[in-house]
Amino acid sequence: MSTVASPPAPSSEAVLDVRAEEFLAWLAVERGRSPRTVEAYRRDLVRYHGHVAGRGRSLDDVTIDDVVAFVRGLKHDGLAPASVTRTLVSVRGLHRFLVAEGHRVDDPCADVEIPSLPRGLPKALSAARVASLMDAVVGDDPPARRDRAVLELLYGTGCRISEAGSLSLPDVDLHDGLVRVTGKGAKERIVPLGRCAAEALERWFEPAGRGALEPDRWARRGDAEAVFLNQRGGRLSRQGLWLIVRRHGDAAGIGSLLTPHVLRHSCATHMLDGGADIRIVQEMLGHASVSTTQIYTRVSTERLRAVYRAAHPRAVG
Repeated sequence: MSTVASPPAPSSEAVLDVRAEEFLAWLAVERGRSPRTVEAYRRDLVRYHGHVAGRGRSLDDVTIDDVVAFVRGLKHDGLAPASVTRTLVSVRGLHRFLVAEGHRVDDPCADVEIPSLPRGLPKALSAARVASLMDAVVGDDPPARRDRAVLELLYGTGCRISEAGSLSLPDVDLHDGLVRVTGKGAKERIVPLGRCAAEALERWFEPAGRGALEPDRWARRGDAEAVFLNQRGGRLSRQGLWLIVRRHGDAAGIGSLLTPHVLRHSCATHMLDGGADIRIVQEMLGHASVSTTQIYTRVSTERLRAVYRAAHPRAVG
């Protein structure tokens, strides 16, 4: 009985081919990929490097059979479908780079299809649960003002948690109700601030809010312009923002349902439910393709069906 060789597990001590290192540098510098994304690519390519070396090959002579065997090994090793797909995306990106840079004339991944994944419906809170989340922030001290502004911004603009954490004071225009968000690939977009988000930010920017957390001396360059500060006067980290969401979600009794991305999902779903054009929602969320935004229309359709079944006397039975 034939067996499938599993690709070696990644090792932090593994050394990549210099051209793979060039690819990773290109992702960071030319494509603006975040350090977390580049590190994920590195782990994938370290695993691929071990597979290629184990078959006695190099990046110069890898064939489609080698790539297919790699994918089979990933599946045999028990990787989740999403992880297999992500790893293959990394490998395909590397080989496309090698062809573009003239290191190879052919792409062994050209005819290897990326496995399709079922697109689950994103979770969205009801408007009532969003209101309960906002009501869970009590008090008027600096942390309470900040937390309220964080939650209102995440839900009101649909921005990603990393985007909220990277905001600087010049990015926020309370007079015109706009915020400049820097998204994936360092792409900027202008997003409107709703009344609740604008009011929460205005309260946070007062001397009794953000001003009370400003240190006598800034520890790091850039902290002085950070929109959100921690209690030590530094820029609030991604983890710190995540903990704010979880803490108040627990207080509202919806902690098991809530992540920062759920607030983004809820923003998009509620806008589409309210009649917003899908292209406007796409622009607001910073989706490169409208097909990504279209998944939210499925949420609205499911909600419509549920309401119809519950309300129409001849819908069921």
